[in-house]
Amino acid sequence: MGVGKSTVGRLLAERLGVGYRDTDEDIVTAEGRAIAEIFVDEGEDAFRAIEKRAVRTALAEHEGVVALGGGAVLDPDTRAALAGHRVVYLSMEVDEAVRRTGLNVARPLLAVNPRKQWRELMEARRHLYEEVATAVVPTDGRTPEEVTQAALDALELKQA
Repeated sequence: MGVGKSTVGRLLAERLGVGYRDTDEDIVTAEGRAIAEIFVDEGEDAFRAIEKRAVRTALAEHEGVVALGGGAVLDPDTRAALAGHRVVYLSMEVDEAVRRTGLNVARPLLAVNPRKQWRELMEARRHLYEEVATAVVPTDGRTPEEVTQAALDALELKQA
């Protein structure tokens, strides 16, 4: 959350000369409402099922850069679907998250005590991000351009 996946994903796609797709945007478009609304109206389990379908569709249909929501890797089938793909985990520490977002934006999983919840989410998810990652790129203190270049370097990809 707030790691810059959309910004870096777009920059990465631009530098590689490929398309960009964000599964969170796909979900909002398909459902006609914000992700936070889906959480409130239907619950996390329903959202995760929608997210799982969105990721599978994006991986099957899109050959460029695909940005996934932070919870997508919670699903074992999604993790398996990512095997064989180049996956960049954009890492960030809590102090950087606070600096970037203030942790006061509309994040359904951070509604109460956002600092503590962010830490708990990361403790629960970090090993899953690392499991699927081809490369881990720290974003703390870096501009989106620096993160993009680090991702290209880590994946040993050439710009278009």
